[in-house]
Amino acid sequence: MKPVSSFYIKKSAEVFDAIVVGSGITGGWAAKELCEKGLKTLMVERGRPVEHQKDYIGEGVDSWKMPNRGKVDSKLAEEQYAVQKQCYAFDDHTKHFFNNDRDMPYSTPEGRPFSWIRGNQLGGRSLTWGRQTYRWSDLDFGANLKDGHGVDWPIRYADLAPWYSHVERHVGVSGSRENLAVLPDGEFQPAFEFNQVELALKAKFDARFAPARMIMGRCAHLTAPSAAQSAQGRANCQARHQCQRGCSFGAYFSTQSSTLPAAAKTGRLRIATHAIVHSVLYDASTNRATGVRVIDSETLETRDYHARVVVLCASALASTAILLNSTSPAFPTGLGNSSGVLGHYLMDHLFGAGAVGKIDGFEQDYYRGKRPTNPYVPRFRNVHDQHPEFLRGYALSSGAVRADWAEQGKSPGFGTDFKARLVQPGGWRFGLYGQGEMLPRYENMVSLHPTRTDKWGMPQLHIDCRYSDNDRKMLKDIAATAADMLEQLGARQVTSYVAPLEAWPPGLSIHEMGTARMGRDPRTSFLNGYNRSHDVPNLFVTDGAAMASSACQNPSLTYMAMTARACDHIASRFKRREL
Repeated sequence: MKPVSSFYIKKSAEVFDAIVVGSGITGGWAAKELCEKGLKTLMVERGRPVEHQKDYIGEGVDSWKMPNRGKVDSKLAEEQYAVQKQCYAFDDHTKHFFNNDRDMPYSTPEGRPFSWIRGNQLGGRSLTWGRQTYRWSDLDFGANLKDGHGVDWPIRYADLAPWYSHVERHVGVSGSRENLAVLPDGEFQPAFEFNQVELALKAKFDARFAPARMIMGRCAHLTAPSAAQSAQGRANCQARHQCQRGCSFGAYFSTQSSTLPAAAKTGRLRIATHAIVHSVLYDASTNRATGVRVIDSETLETRDYHARVVVLCASALASTAILLNSTSPAFPTGLGNSSGVLGHYLMDHLFGAGAVGKIDGFEQDYYRGKRPTNPYVPRFRNVHDQHPEFLRGYALSSGAVRADWAEQGKSPGFGTDFKARLVQPGGWRFGLYGQGEMLPRYENMVSLHPTRTDKWGMPQLHIDCRYSDNDRKMLKDIAATAADMLEQLGARQVTSYVAPLEAWPPGLSIHEMGTARMGRDPRTSFLNGYNRSHDVPNLFVTDGAAMASSACQNPSLTYMAMTARACDHIASRFKRREL
């Protein structure tokens, strides 16, 4: 097979079958599915090329061999990465996979921060994502209809179930079958193992808090690669815990390791990098999108690419920004926005609340490697009984670890005995950390700033998002419930917390979604059940912008399944000559 770099183009007068905007998790899947189904596809990416393995420049580099022990120079971080530096995955090994905030600013209202974590390269955030991989259930897809917040989803679990399986078999998901209605099982490779403390606490937890259950977190890491995955050069996870630096083993799923080579293998893929999409081109006489206008990020040259179908996968807020900037007499407030909902109903997940405690005993036990996932408690709140103070629910991640040399070194000491203590593991601690569902609300929104632009002349996005009373009550319950559970499990010195707004503002969970939501009624939603615009029949949006609610599970698997389903719909309409 030719290297992916051989498919790069700059200018082209060709009319492609499809243009895919974005190259992250959904962009990679859209390119793979469309190319494999016979469509000549152009992938348009605003950032630079990144080649698998070769361009993972921080991989395997020891922190003590770096100028600041792996930390980014504080002046550089403040000047160029003021927002990105808040991300857990950001350091000197990975900063090249994060957006330059100085070049790509956005605005927020005074006192209402929003942390927009972005990647600006081929592969997008698929190179740095957290890789937690969960299906949604009918509890999630039916929530809006049940309590009246948001619009009813036009799909249910049965619509996505075969596409979840399709995606999981290609991606490679480690996990265990649990037969839980709130968290449907999938196509799993062997799960990662609990350590001895976690096993002991799991037994207590499952007995005391049933039907809640502690399981091993499901993640997009190979533990028993299939023949197809091995043929792509992918191998078992090595448990190095360097995932966000890029993985030359291809052990975790990314565009570079998986979907991009699959698309390139067909010979039908072309890629345009350094191409910032300014707007979607629209022909009012046919009511069709005809392509995209881009600005070359290096030369500032403007050029157009044309296609019979346009699929936006640029990430929730980036795709919506493109649509808002795609104005015409027919759609003066953004392409396809006859409903007026474009830009509204922004959501993220609720993090920043939980509890931690000390666990006695197990002095002879330890663990090997750095497992890429942790124990997980699927949603249990507001499943059978309704909490009197808030709607929806949350899940808990967890984990037991021993204090390492850095923590041991905080205790007083000097000399030989102190040094000897540093190489001995300390005591065990165990935590429960919440991830909750944010309600879809009209006032949480994005718009284009009327006067501010970035260095390429693109309007800056203005993001206005705040926590609701429901969100705050849920966070409070997460902390209280986590603390109570730990105490019942026998933990000592339990402390609970709810992080202040400045420590965990909306956006920092990096699960931003909504702003071009699905729905049944064109008057109240932007997309139909196949991610197709209600107004423009050859325009699709398959990233997080399409979400009508947020559930409490990590959303990436659902994005991928919806993308695969939408692309199958596109291909079938092509065959019938309807596009």
